[in-house]
Amino acid sequence: MAIMYYPFQSILEKDGKRLFYPRAKVIANVGTDQIAREVAAYSSLTTGDVKNTIDNLVTVIGQHLRSSESVTLDGLGSFRMVMKSTGKGVETAKEVSAAQCTLYVRFMPSYTRNPDGSVSTRSMVTGVKCVPYKPKATEDDGSGGNGDGGGSNGDNNGNNPGGGQGEIDDNPLG
Repeated sequence: MAIMYYPFQSILEKDGKRLFYPRAKVIANVGTDQIAREVAAYSSLTTGDVKNTIDNLVTVIGQHLRSSESVTLDGLGSFRMVMKSTGKGVETAKEVSAAQCTLYVRFMPSYTRNPDGSVSTRSMVTGVKCVPYKPKATEDDGSGGNGDGGGSNGDNNGNNPGGGQGEIDDNPLG
């Protein structure tokens, strides 16, 4: 398994040139049902037990976030609410209101720090291998570059999760 990337051409010019940069290519979306099946395969729980636990986890995390609390799941990361200004500033602190922003949930993967303070690992990105995305002959090669990096050959329920990309669609559970 590896992270796939494709060349993306920036719309901004640097020294009179539009340069290319790597952009991650999402080849499929794995839904809750597929995650539940895979977690169940690693445990003594049934797929239904895992799905119920995931559903309840989402509910409980949402309750804490709506109470202005951050949530940290060991080995996964932290969730917190952030406010992004809509650009409608006011002249006094007394005039500030929540109507001036949009709320978002921010996620930060788990990490550890070395004694010198530098980041040592992030659990979900440590050891990741990156490989160039090689589209099928019928797709654009991405070299002109303004693909969205999204897309899915599977559905939101995790069916056909790999979309024909090799080992991902080999479901050990049948």
